[in-house]
Amino acid sequence: MDRHDFPVLTAFLEDHGIADATAWSDAIHTSEDLLDFYEQLFATLEKRMWSDGLDRALLKQYRRLMAELDQQLQRLDNDTRHHFIVVIPVADRPQHLSSCLESLLQLCQFFPYGSKADGSIGGITVLVADDSAETHNRQQNELIAKTFSANGLETLYFGQKAQLRTLDKLTNAKKDELWDVLGDIDPDHFHHKGASIMRNITYIKLAELAGEYENPLFYFIDSDQEFRVALEGNDNEEDGCAVNYFFHLDRIFSTRSVTMVTGKVVGDPPVSPAVMASNFLDDVSAFLKEMAGYEGVQECLFHEDEKQGRDGAIYHDMADLFGFKQMEMSVRYRCPLEAAHTHETCFQDFADKLKRFFHGEHPTRKTFFEFSDVSSGAAPARTVYTGNYVFDRNGLNYFIPFATLGLRMAGPTLGRILASELGDRFLTANLPMLHKRTVDETGESEFRPGIIQESSLTDLSGEFERQYFGDVMLFGMEELISVGYPRCVPKQGEILNTLQQTESRLRQKYLDKQQQIQQKLEALEMLLLDESCWWNKSAVMRGAIKHMEHFITNMRHNFGTQSRGMDCIQSTDHRQERLSQMAAAIVAYGKERSAWQQALDCV
Repeated sequence: MDRHDFPVLTAFLEDHGIADATAWSDAIHTSEDLLDFYEQLFATLEKRMWSDGLDRALLKQYRRLMAELDQQLQRLDNDTRHHFIVVIPVADRPQHLSSCLESLLQLCQFFPYGSKADGSIGGITVLVADDSAETHNRQQNELIAKTFSANGLETLYFGQKAQLRTLDKLTNAKKDELWDVLGDIDPDHFHHKGASIMRNITYIKLAELAGEYENPLFYFIDSDQEFRVALEGNDNEEDGCAVNYFFHLDRIFSTRSVTMVTGKVVGDPPVSPAVMASNFLDDVSAFLKEMAGYEGVQECLFHEDEKQGRDGAIYHDMADLFGFKQMEMSVRYRCPLEAAHTHETCFQDFADKLKRFFHGEHPTRKTFFEFSDVSSGAAPARTVYTGNYVFDRNGLNYFIPFATLGLRMAGPTLGRILASELGDRFLTANLPMLHKRTVDETGESEFRPGIIQESSLTDLSGEFERQYFGDVMLFGMEELISVGYPRCVPKQGEILNTLQQTESRLRQKYLDKQQQIQQKLEALEMLLLDESCWWNKSAVMRGAIKHMEHFITNMRHNFGTQSRGMDCIQSTDHRQERLSQMAAAIVAYGKERSAWQQALDCV
């Protein structure tokens, strides 16, 4: 390698004394040598860059170094890097899709990966897998794909017609064998098939595409995510674009024997409001109690920095189920308003945000990026974050199981199977993506399955039911895997008995949480309506109080004694039906895997 071709690198090494600026190139003869060198360099740079918050000057140099590396790799004939196919399943979320793709385009401008002379991106292809029901949303999604292709990011649109053509390559007998994997293939109602079914259909398309690209990796993300991270106390989007996703993933798959790597998310929690209600009520009550000690016209004091802790499950009401210590203290609200304002304004803004909770936001318990070395920190995983996972061709063998059941927690359930079969070929790495549940214009999600807007109330019962039985499936599968599943499959009656015992334990935890929520709602309502509190003496606060009252009403609608979600899990008939379906699906999984292998061989 000629060091004169790397002026940015040479100057950086000289300035920082990281290596001999004149001799570093002597031991580098191939592109792989060069990538190994940069991997070590970037590990050192990133550690310095994050040592005391984010060092913007080092971030700028980091981006310039990556641009120079990419430019030089394009000049070589033996660029060994992987080609990424980024898959974005989307259902009636064109705004989210556009924001997601815009963040990817920006990432590639900051951290180029396969940039061509004409400015287009050669190392990344996007596949938009559309499961939208609304015709105008399908049209928008296809137009968005064409627009980003024209902007230099190859973006393929995989709509319903193309999906049906892909499935037509399977025989009818094979489709029947894979019904639990692919669902009903009805051309007249081929939308909102569910996240798991949509991913499985896309796997078949990826098997087709695998031969068209050199050394491909398949990177699944959710449409409501972005290629940046949330930084505590820093809302600058450009600063958030500080993670070199594609470089790090390429190095992991190039230097280790790996089948799948999963990341996580920062920002909004990845779980349902069904399992966040109790701790959020703690935070709302703490907000009101603190507000009661101030004056409404006083300058807002909710801007003081207070680290919320680094527990990754800080938002989860039942974090102990996943091995985390249960947090027993409230989290203080951090006011995001920038201009000078009073507690009245802060109160009004917070009250207006409460409706977002029912669409998956947690105004007080967002998670933030915390640096750790990607390569050395990559460790065996047990959960697939289905909005952030990458795999090679061998990973196509692992479809999302039990897809037609429509349960949440499909990723963690698959992850337990992968952990038992792949061991350290299934890794987790510190490459989180920003999760944004809602759009700013409405404060609601564009579309979420299982959530129904009924007049002024948001009904979560569908999502609640899918979350509950998803938990039952996950922890039931943990029990079965501990005794040898899926290699050894117990009789269906034994599986059903395991699920019943698991469900009984979980139901008690859900009922305990429901009782806690009722008590917290009563205490919150008393505090809100306390006539001695300043907000009840001010006419300008009437709107904010109504928002608070509506929040309490909506919480009771979803978590009260007469809520549809709780009725559903209390119904003996419904529980028996669900558990029987789950037991049958667990028994059938082995045969489905054999049929799946044959299907992949046919495309």
